[in-house]
Amino acid sequence: MQLHIGLAQMYPRLGDVAHNLQTHLSTIDQAAAQGVELLIFPELSLTGYQVQDLVPEVAIRAETSDPTYAALLEASRKLDLMVGFVHEDARQRFYIAAAYLSGGETLHIHHKIYLPTYGMFDESRYFDQGERAAAFDTRFGRVGMLICEDFWHMSPPYLLWLDGADILLFSSASPSRGLDSGDRLSGSRWVELVNQAYGSMFTNYVIHCNRVGYEDGKNFWGGSSIVNPDGEFLLHGTYFDEALLTHRIDLNQLRRTRARLPLLRDERPLLMQRELDRILKERDHDY
Repeated sequence: MQLHIGLAQMYPRLGDVAHNLQTHLSTIDQAAAQGVELLIFPELSLTGYQVQDLVPEVAIRAETSDPTYAALLEASRKLDLMVGFVHEDARQRFYIAAAYLSGGETLHIHHKIYLPTYGMFDESRYFDQGERAAAFDTRFGRVGMLICEDFWHMSPPYLLWLDGADILLFSSASPSRGLDSGDRLSGSRWVELVNQAYGSMFTNYVIHCNRVGYEDGKNFWGGSSIVNPDGEFLLHGTYFDEALLTHRIDLNQLRRTRARLPLLRDERPLLMQRELDRILKERDHDY
């Protein structure tokens, strides 16, 4: 019931899929040599974040016929992977995506649901929205994946929790924004509080990998982390620097925490469904 996690807090080269793939493969070899069983890469780890008009050029198909994807599938025979990329579907729609690969197979692909288009962000201009938040089974148990803005909204992690996910994997390309009163950036402080809240509210493991580096005036702060089902940090990565961070988690902690704090047992999803139906009907009536 031990799971050895790796967080690849990397600095992707913008638009250079070939270079980033080699970085992935070398990091995978490094992690496998350390006994890592699940390695998580940040949002858009194969492309960099600010791809904009490069989207059609850097997009890949999630198929064995795509050499980049095929190389990652083969690498997943060494350890399980969560990788970030631009996904082109069969009808030439483009998504910010994360794939979970294991034993040479694709277990799940998540398309980013919430596309920030405000302030410094312009994602909905280039990408289509994901329409699904679904958990899936792995050799380590049931898992859910979300990407950056998805976990600033309560509904996707809540849905994954109800769908059976005991481990929440979050990837991000979160930029630095403003100074806090202490030694942390205000953006990083808020993210860390949210991760701790999800760990304690959902009595789940919350595993977050954020990138580092610079793009188009943006600085990405890193600080990748693991939060346990009691909402406590087990691992907290350094800010701003590339690193391969590793930690073993005890999956038995899920049982121990939930025996003490039966929030999942007492959750009432049918009440949630009824009240959402009522709220939406009343809102439509108001319009």
